[in-house]
Amino acid sequence: MNFGQAVSSVLSKYATFSGRAPRSEYWWWVVFSVLLNWVTTFLDTALFGTFALVHFGDMSYVGAADVFTPLSTIAGLALIIPSLAVGARRFHDLGRTGWWLLIGLTGIGALVIFFWFMVKGDAGPNRHGPDPLDRRPV
Repeated sequence: MNFGQAVSSVLSKYATFSGRAPRSEYWWWVVFSVLLNWVTTFLDTALFGTFALVHFGDMSYVGAADVFTPLSTIAGLALIIPSLAVGARRFHDLGRTGWWLLIGLTGIGALVIFFWFMVKGDAGPNRHGPDPLDRRPV
C-alpha cells in the first residue's frame, strides 16, 4: 500500500473500528498526520503570527500560550477519530483487541504500542477479519 492508498483508505473508513489495517496503512497515515500538522502550523504562523491567547496580567510569560493555532487545532481534532480507528484496526491485524490503545495513555505503554505496530500482522484470517495483504482472488 502506498501513501495515497493508505490516506484514502483511512479517510474512507473514518470511524470504522472493525477490520484490519496492515503496517503500511498505519505508518503512511502517521506520516500524513505529521506532514499535515507541519503544514497547518506553518500556515497558522504565517497567517496569525504569534498571538497570545491567554495573559495573566504582568505574568504573561508564565503559562501563556504564545501562538494562535486555529488551523492546526481544527486539523488535529478532525484526525482524532480516524487515527484511533486505524490504531484499533492495526491492533486487530495483530490479533489483539483495539482496547489495547488505552495503554498508550501511560508513558511506557506508548513505547509498547510503537514496537507492536512495527510487527507484521497475523498471516491469514483472524477473528477480526481476512488478511488485508492477502492478494489471492476471492
